[in-house]
Amino acid sequence: MSSSNKLFMRGELRSFLNHEMDNITHVVARWDEDSLLTTPERDICEELERKFFIDPLILDRNGITADPVKEGYTVVREFDEDVRIRQTIVTISIPFTGDPVLLDLRPSQFTLSAPVANVVGNELKLQWIGPLNHDPQQVRGNLDQQVAVIQKWVDWSSEQVKAHNDLAAQKIAAEVQARKGRVLANRNLQASLGFPMRERPDAQTYSVPIRRKKIVPHRTTDTSEPFRPEPALEDGQYEAALEVLRNQRNALERSPGTSAKMGEEEIRNLLLMGLNSHFEGQAAGEVFNNTGRTDILIRVEDRHIFIGECKIWKGPKTIMETLDQLLGYLTWRDTKAALLLFIRSGAPGDVISKATIKFREHPNYKRDGTHATDERLDFVFHANGDTSREIKMAFLPFHLPKDPSDD
Repeated sequence: MSSSNKLFMRGELRSFLNHEMDNITHVVARWDEDSLLTTPERDICEELERKFFIDPLILDRNGITADPVKEGYTVVREFDEDVRIRQTIVTISIPFTGDPVLLDLRPSQFTLSAPVANVVGNELKLQWIGPLNHDPQQVRGNLDQQVAVIQKWVDWSSEQVKAHNDLAAQKIAAEVQARKGRVLANRNLQASLGFPMRERPDAQTYSVPIRRKKIVPHRTTDTSEPFRPEPALEDGQYEAALEVLRNQRNALERSPGTSAKMGEEEIRNLLLMGLNSHFEGQAAGEVFNNTGRTDILIRVEDRHIFIGECKIWKGPKTIMETLDQLLGYLTWRDTKAALLLFIRSGAPGDVISKATIKFREHPNYKRDGTHATDERLDFVFHANGDTSREIKMAFLPFHLPKDPSDD
């Protein structure tokens, strides 16, 4: 005879989850400082999420299978003698996914009688044991009832686990951001003291003095060495540059009679005029950058801190080719870019949908960014040859009339 064990009875799920939540603080506090400063924050959070997120239990009730029916026996005492009584054993297997440790942990909501099953690999084994020649409908009803009870406990567990994962994501982001801020403050304090550091030099942030709306780069880092700053475009300045481009796009779309007569180079020059009217970081067209020539860039000193590429939509291959081109232009110092797509044929919605697919299919794609509308979509890519160095890529579609010269 096989035996079954009660599920969800060896510990409290709440205690287990609270312990995991407390561990987040300890793990972040022990994170290597240089790694914390040189690895993209989102990458650190994702690594911690993989560590601390719990996979909730999911029963595959459509995958239930029945084992061959067997005969067994039970022993009863009759007239001071042991009597063996034959019985029928019906066993079904329920596949499940999720962390099997949850099967040992009782959720906060439960019934007094815990479900019973054997755990064999990634399956739960449930049994009905009864007299020979029993009614099949009653057997099926009993097994269905057992499955329903287990499903109820699994649902309670999963609800608690999902709430934990949501809170863990928030805590991870807050802990990483707070620790990174403390480490940066300590590094800046070290730099301001004026004493040489014993182990390695750590530099302070700097800004570029300019006029008009300022392009003030902050420092990013090279992950192959201890933390050292590099100039980069602040997020606020990046957004300001994209806002200039967005406003000019809207103006072009509202003037189809004018924009229809403009070629790609003329549109690009118009965009450059708008950027130069807002920023004193040098914006220029057709300026050599690393391995090629790009359409729009903003440069501070000898650093290219914003690169944009203008392209006319000529099918999905346009996106892949342009992304390869942009990523080829980008040096190890470049962290922000934009792809400006001029749509002069096809339905804009269809084109944007096809283009979005190609962004996500590119081998350097890491994840979607913060904006996701038909006016602007954001993506995060990694630099060629360095998955830890992230590039923010904005996708700005322009819906423009067809250029008559193309006919």
